[in-house]
Amino acid sequence: SVYEFLTVRFGTKTKNMASGIFLFTRVLGIGVRLYLGGAIMVVIWRYLFPSLPVNLNTYVWGIIFVTVITTIYTAVGGIKAVVWTDLIQVVLMFSAVIFAIFLLLHNIPGGFDTVKENLGGLANIKFFQTGWNSELPFGAAMKAMLEEPYTLFAAFIGSTLVTMATHGTDQDSVQRMLTAPNYRKSQLSLILSGVMDLPIAMAFLTVGILLSVYYSVVPGATLPAADNEIFGHYIVHEMPVVFRGLIIAGVFATMMGSTSAALNALATSFTKDFYLPYVRPGATDLQAIRAARISTAVFGILMIIVATVAANAVLHDAKLTIIPIAIGILGYTYGALLAVFLLGMLTRSRGSDGVNVVAMIVGISSVLVLCKITIPAFDLVALFTGKIVPAEWNFGWFMPEWWPKIAWPWFVCVGCVVTLAISVLFRTPPSQIAAAKAHVEETSAPRN
Repeated sequence: SVYEFLTVRFGTKTKNMASGIFLFTRVLGIGVRLYLGGAIMVVIWRYLFPSLPVNLNTYVWGIIFVTVITTIYTAVGGIKAVVWTDLIQVVLMFSAVIFAIFLLLHNIPGGFDTVKENLGGLANIKFFQTGWNSELPFGAAMKAMLEEPYTLFAAFIGSTLVTMATHGTDQDSVQRMLTAPNYRKSQLSLILSGVMDLPIAMAFLTVGILLSVYYSVVPGATLPAADNEIFGHYIVHEMPVVFRGLIIAGVFATMMGSTSAALNALATSFTKDFYLPYVRPGATDLQAIRAARISTAVFGILMIIVATVAANAVLHDAKLTIIPIAIGILGYTYGALLAVFLLGMLTRSRGSDGVNVVAMIVGISSVLVLCKITIPAFDLVALFTGKIVPAEWNFGWFMPEWWPKIAWPWFVCVGCVVTLAISVLFRTPPSQIAAAKAHVEETSAPRN
């Protein structure tokens, strides 16, 4: 796994902490996204059985359907299955989205002219938004800018660090590069991944904009309350019958692709970083593969549980949107991950194994407090009486009013800066530096 680098550079404590953070965060992040599988099944259920009620069980069966199929082919085929199914799924997904764009433009009365009129004309569209209000005092303007998630600064600073964390410290992304035959092809894979993110993101954003225009011009009589289900509603109710299956398959392909990669990454990280070093150090290849397959199934079950909780949250608040939640979960912890990797890559003698663990904990805590994070949880006092009472945990309750509630694109930046500021103060022990040099010499030496 990618976290083995941290063992060489700092020691096992840093590696274990980083790998543990990844396992915890990935299960939560992908589990939340899996809710969409249940959402699509709910839309289909409403279409086929309009008189029957929709409840949490309806979502759960859709979530289980997607997760079980994905878990089976991931456990059987491993990374090769993930790579090839990802290729098929991304072609299907992108084709479906492009078709949806053309169909929406065709179905909107007046076509592109109506879209321009509804958006106030292309000349009036603000493609870039700094979020800075020069009419406010400096402190108030800074507070407002940091609280707005979609600004130019959040994109170039906050989102850049998010991308560095996901593409450089996340086993989910890095595992594909580790399968390349040489580092040059690995570099090409990373570059193409970044390039392809742009048209894919643009395509999905375009679908969202066109859906907004379509339902403002042609209001849907039975439009679902949950924003996450509107695209599925359009597919099932507005698209020609012959194309519904293709588009629904494309949506499922999007979820299954990210889920299969995450399952394989979780199993790999657990097996390499915990099972082989601590549970069964002398395990054979067959035993390691069996452990990876069992852990794949376990992580799949955990994802179903998280997705069910997400579905229940959306049932209680239909306006919850999935992307900020999923990326927000990542943002709580990935700043600390990015910091230790940057420290290991950019310095040769800074950072200590035990101190890094403390710094990462402080970095994660700083995101929760400095960004005034509030998460749905339960009442601790009622828990001691044997009752589970829903409640919210506000980690920044004691922060002053003038301090901003920092938006989610900045989470990774906050965690990274705090963790790096602590870790860089301490030197790497000479024995660890010597061991790292010996490892590099051994692995780079030509083999007969």
